[in-house]
Amino acid sequence: MLAWYNAPFYNQPCGAKMKRVVLYTQKKCPNCDTAKRYLDEKKIPYRLCSVNEPRGSKELAAIGGRGVPTLKIGDQILRGFSIKSFENMYRG
Repeated sequence: MLAWYNAPFYNQPCGAKMKRVVLYTQKKCPNCDTAKRYLDEKKIPYRLCSVNEPRGSKELAAIGGRGVPTLKIGDQILRGFSIKSFENMYRG
């Protein structure tokens, strides 16, 4: 499943450049659900990429990912999910 979740992100300072976020996930992954819920709650736009599908699996392998959740934040890769690590990469 590939889908864009585009909701306004109100926490960005005026004129801030938003980084593109891709969330690599799979079915029955509690940590993936936590990451998705966080992004939705914060209204951060992201693309959801399921590694249960060939295209998603290829994309994840191409960025050196091996497990989920993995997030691509701009040009950076976050393996696993931690709010603090995500926010540092997203805002930094």
